Amino acid sequence: MIMSTEKARYCREKRHEEAGFGGTIKNIGMGCGSRAGKCDQHASGKTQIDESLCRGCRSCAKVCGSDAISYPNNKAKIDLNKCKGCGRCVAACPFDSISPISWNANALLGKKMAEYTMAVVYGRPSFHISLVMDISPWCDCGGFNDAPIIPDVGMLCSFDPVALDQACVDLCDKEEKDYFKNSQLGDRVKSGAKMTGHVFHDDEPETDPDSALEHAEKIGLGSRSYELITVK
Repeated sequence: MIMSTEKARYCREKRHEEAGFGGTIKNIGMGCGSRAGKCDQHASGKTQIDESLCRGCRSCAKVCGSDAISYPNNKAKIDLNKCKGCGRCVAACPFDSISPISWNANALLGKKMAEYTMAVVYGRPSFHISLVMDISPWCDCGGFNDAPIIPDVGMLCSFDPVALDQACVDLCDKEEKDYFKNSQLGDRVKSGAKMTGHVFHDDEPETDPDSALEHAEKIGLGSRSYELITVK
């Protein structure tokens, strides 16, 4: 039962191209941020082009929501004044020619999401519900996606957003051995890529799924320790 003085927040778990995974912290920090706040959180993710790898296929421009990519000499060029740092172009490039300028851009995004989440829930009792179902390989902020990477886990809830996200990640890691063979993760397994047992990292090794959780606990948003109570 949710008391009337509390606000219930629902989110659907998914993997995220930059943050590693999208759960309670991502959905509150990013979802409740202003337009300027969203830009601030992504600011470290502005990208650069390795022209030696770019083939001018224009896959990156098709997903860019900022009209920041042009093609002088048939090579992609990013206008950093227009780029919002969303990272969609990184995921879209089939030739790995695009990368963040900042080496720790993904970790910085995770930390900023935790801080924005703290600003939203601080002093406001809240109850969080996560649907760990149909876990897609990419964020649903774009107009494209792929097959889920692991089977449905279930629905989790907690007053602590950090404990909730940690529990969701841990349960997803336990499911990795049952990944969907036709998924992006399945393709990585078939390719012989080394697996660590951490599903969101294995699906996209360049991400830093722990950064938001570590920073969230450090700033007092919640605890990564939890007791899991199963309700059937």
